[in-house]
Amino acid sequence: MAYDFDALIRNDRESRREKAFAATFLEYLHIVQENPDITVLSHESMQNIIMQSGVEIIKTEDYPRLRRIYGNDTIRKYEFFKDEFYGIDHIIMEIVRYFHSAAMRGEESRQVLYLVGPVGSGKSSLMESLKRALEVSPPIYALEGCPMREEPLHLIPKHLRPSFEELLGVRIEGELCPICRYRLINDYQGKYEEFPVVLTDFSIRGRKGIAVVPPVDPNNQDASVLVGSVDISKMDLYPEDDPRVLSLNGAFNAGNRGIVEFIEIFKNDVEYLHTILTATQEKSIPSPGKGPMIYFDGIILAHSNEAEWNKFKSDHTNEAILDRIVKIEVPYCLELDQEVKIYQKILKKSNFKAHIAPHTLEIASMFAIISRLTPSTKVDIVSKMHIYNGEEIVQKDSTKRVDIQELRDEASREGFTGISTRFIMKAIDNTLSESEHDCINPITVLESLIKSVKSTDASDDEKKQWLTYLQDTIKKEYHRILEKEVTRAFIHGYREQAETLFNNYIDHAEAFVNKVKLKDTNTGEELEPDEAFMESIEAGIGLSGSAAKGFRHDVTAYMFSLLRNKRKIQFDSYEPLREAIEKKLIASVKELSRVVTQARVRDEEQNQKYNDMVEEMKRNGYCDHCCNVILRYAANNLWKD
Repeated sequence: MAYDFDALIRNDRESRREKAFAATFLEYLHIVQENPDITVLSHESMQNIIMQSGVEIIKTEDYPRLRRIYGNDTIRKYEFFKDEFYGIDHIIMEIVRYFHSAAMRGEESRQVLYLVGPVGSGKSSLMESLKRALEVSPPIYALEGCPMREEPLHLIPKHLRPSFEELLGVRIEGELCPICRYRLINDYQGKYEEFPVVLTDFSIRGRKGIAVVPPVDPNNQDASVLVGSVDISKMDLYPEDDPRVLSLNGAFNAGNRGIVEFIEIFKNDVEYLHTILTATQEKSIPSPGKGPMIYFDGIILAHSNEAEWNKFKSDHTNEAILDRIVKIEVPYCLELDQEVKIYQKILKKSNFKAHIAPHTLEIASMFAIISRLTPSTKVDIVSKMHIYNGEEIVQKDSTKRVDIQELRDEASREGFTGISTRFIMKAIDNTLSESEHDCINPITVLESLIKSVKSTDASDDEKKQWLTYLQDTIKKEYHRILEKEVTRAFIHGYREQAETLFNNYIDHAEAFVNKVKLKDTNTGEELEPDEAFMESIEAGIGLSGSAAKGFRHDVTAYMFSLLRNKRKIQFDSYEPLREAIEKKLIASVKELSRVVTQARVRDEEQNQKYNDMVEEMKRNGYCDHCCNVILRYAANNLWKD
């Protein structure tokens, strides 16, 4: 069926014509009287955009995992950033705090928001999200034909401003640009009430309220890129101080009332950045040639890597600029679950449609996280990764838990080195591109990561370390995960068995801690707590002696805390105990599992068990292909004599 494209085009044109707005300044005053918020400055406007999406206030005391990561801090999750950024809640809170203070016209309103961090940590993405927010925000009112798209209230003479401020309920800040001042006098004979006002939107590509300044050639750092230039073709027509010779098309002109972004800001010579000094502290920029200073209201964003920041701040002559910067560090994500979400988000935006086996992205994320961590004497690198992920970890032969803050204190620059998100995604993309069955799994991704590391430009020491992580540390961790998963799929009534073991352990541990006897529900006989039974479970996570006794106290205390908070007690409530129970169940079926996965010839009963296991794995996210690959891999690498 032929579509009427002509009608579509005409209807769109008519709707746009209807939306077009033009009024005099006098009419604009009535609009302001009805809605004073349309006159807010750039920082407050951005703050309003962020906040209108909503914010979720999370008290960590109600979320054990978050409490383990953030302590007693209150976490604010802003809907504006929700589906784009993961694992950087604190950084986002700092950014919003900057805009809130700036909106209140505090010192931050005269400061540059500067993000520093390693490549691929999300600096540019954060900047992009702010720019995109402006693009979809409601249009603003501006003086018609003004190259600065300035606020129409600048037309009001200074001696009348107090009266207008009181009548309108606003604060008027700023002066007319030279071009609008000339037009007011010469085109409208000073009758500012007749000056036309229009609606104008924001556009990144159109440089309307959003300007981007890339690093400039160090041999040709022309300030006209920032503040415009003098139009030489008009010099014969007008005097050099005439506003009509000005071409106000620099970044600060285009970004007025919006955003000016400096990419890799410190790649520029410091002299080139002097415009920032007046733009921030005095809220004005120089006009080209011999023109006057021009009022500027805009958000100045900047970012660079850490090496450039360190080089810049080491020069004491740069103190004036450094004093006008709000620095926010953006390290790599260090939370495993959040890193997985980053890759899921990126893949959703791609055209790849291949099936991704369970734990594939998790294994890739493990490599990324571990490469970013600083080894500790207090805990092994894998356990450290799990601790940073908010998981409950019990160290072997120790009653003392490793404190997350202690780990952070001994590695203050953690997250500023290691593998970037881009590196991991390229390896995943390569795996997807080379897949013959439209399916990728942890094994193929590990192989792709090994190839990528071998071909990268990193130092030999880094390569060696990363390969050790991939071929030893992460592979062992995957074997542990896989063993558990295959066993879970194999065991019939796994949950029931686990719950039974859990309940028995809780009963015996509680009796042991309180030094009382247990009562047999069938016979009524009083029994001593079965230490042999408890030890058989505790041994699964390497606990014995005093460490095991301390563990029983911890378990009991944790369960009582759940009861106090009216939360349900179940087998996976306490992660270390769940791990111990799973280990015991795994040990009990290891021999049978080996028979099921490795036997070349199975009898009818074994076939049924094998098929049941396959179906369970498919219910857990595997397809026929990856299930077959994974089980063959498990047969060859797990449960070896």
